[in-house]
Amino acid sequence: MSTTMHLHRDLDIVSLGEPMVEFNQTGESDGRLYLQGFGGDSSNFAIAAARQGARVAYASALGDDPYGAMLRALWDREGVNHDAVPTDPQGYTAIYFVTHDAQGHHFHFFRSGSAASRMTPAQLPRDLITRTAVLHLSGISLAISATALDTCMAAIDAARRAGVAVSFDTNLRLRLWTVDRARAAMTAVLQQTDIALPSMDDMTALTGQHEPEAIVDHCLALGAKVVALKLGDKGALVADAHERHRIPPHPCTPVDATGAGDAFGGAFVARRVAGDSLLAAGRYAAVAAALSTQGYGAVEPIPRAADVRAALRG
Repeated sequence: MSTTMHLHRDLDIVSLGEPMVEFNQTGESDGRLYLQGFGGDSSNFAIAAARQGARVAYASALGDDPYGAMLRALWDREGVNHDAVPTDPQGYTAIYFVTHDAQGHHFHFFRSGSAASRMTPAQLPRDLITRTAVLHLSGISLAISATALDTCMAAIDAARRAGVAVSFDTNLRLRLWTVDRARAAMTAVLQQTDIALPSMDDMTALTGQHEPEAIVDHCLALGAKVVALKLGDKGALVADAHERHRIPPHPCTPVDATGAGDAFGGAFVARRVAGDSLLAAGRYAAVAAALSTQGYGAVEPIPRAADVRAALRG
């Protein structure tokens, strides 16, 4: 992929959004024991990209609490720069619980008024955005509050002015806003997106389309330069104005698909920044996503580059 050259462009990806700490019910002690992990789609994306070798920074805000400290320690371990993540003494770090029953797993979020949701355009680390090749954000980044939406739109504007590419994952969450508001906001973002990372379910809800080819056409017509449509256990469809490729699913033994779409997106964008072709990046990302489903949690099972390359060779 090409981006305008910048003398101080020392980052590959800046990801903007809300990080979260996870508590996942284990089934032990009559369901009273929970395993602490991590989540937040834009943070998962950042870690996935960093594990593939990309130079990644994160933009958000955290509370002055133990959960914020946990996330900073995580990013330190993963090599994700968080210098532009302030501590908000009036906010808190978002958390969520995962419970399990005969109907499957259920998510319970505690995020209203979180530090990330209190971000405003005035807090945006514009200098950080000018130093990167790609700015990444998601539908959740847009949806958590009105000021967060404003901040994301300001970030996109700063990226466009600096010749920085924009990556966008739809990640539609109808608990956070109505489908009409989501459609309006996401349409405006897709019109300014270089790498669109929609999922089939999201786009069916937003457009009423049920065919992958039609959804890809829709995104390209809006203005997206590259579309990598995630099809779950059916693989992916990657396309631009000149070519498109159906990527078959990589064989795996899935136990937990949490965060698989974030792993796909982080791997895909990392490989595009590294110079991979559309087809090569799509194949790589599909393998990364498949491998990420073979363990529990959103972050722990995200594969590193050596694991993905070994699976590709195999």
